[in-house]
Amino acid sequence: MTSATAVTPSRSTGSTRTAVRRTAWLGSALFWSAFAVLEGVNHGWLAGGAALLFLVLPDLTFLVALDEAPRMAKGQLPPRAVPYYNAMHRALIPFVLLLVYAVAPFAWAPAFAALCGWLAHISYDRAFGYGLRTKEGFQRG
Repeated sequence: MTSATAVTPSRSTGSTRTAVRRTAWLGSALFWSAFAVLEGVNHGWLAGGAALLFLVLPDLTFLVALDEAPRMAKGQLPPRAVPYYNAMHRALIPFVLLLVYAVAPFAWAPAFAALCGWLAHISYDRAFGYGLRTKEGFQRG
């Protein structure tokens, strides 16, 4: 009779995975940043401005509940702002919009640049260890 033993990953395996994942997100961030800059250079100030706006826009979701911020713990986002924050920080949303843009019968450089800026923002956040929030407003583990 043989017994099966569960193999659990060691702490170093987990930290290696985290380092690899963050490095991949950083590569993604640099790619989307370069694409956003390229769109701004090739298509003018409107495309560059849209990319810059969407590079910072996801973090402005805290303004939804700015009045509650003084009562929150350090690092906690007001729970009322969490759905907006999480929606703006899901990579799938701008990626799907990018796919729709790719097959749409129109092309507008500022829209593409904005999506590149948005994906760059999300990628930088993940590269530096920031992710989605719990419903209470804290970083997910």
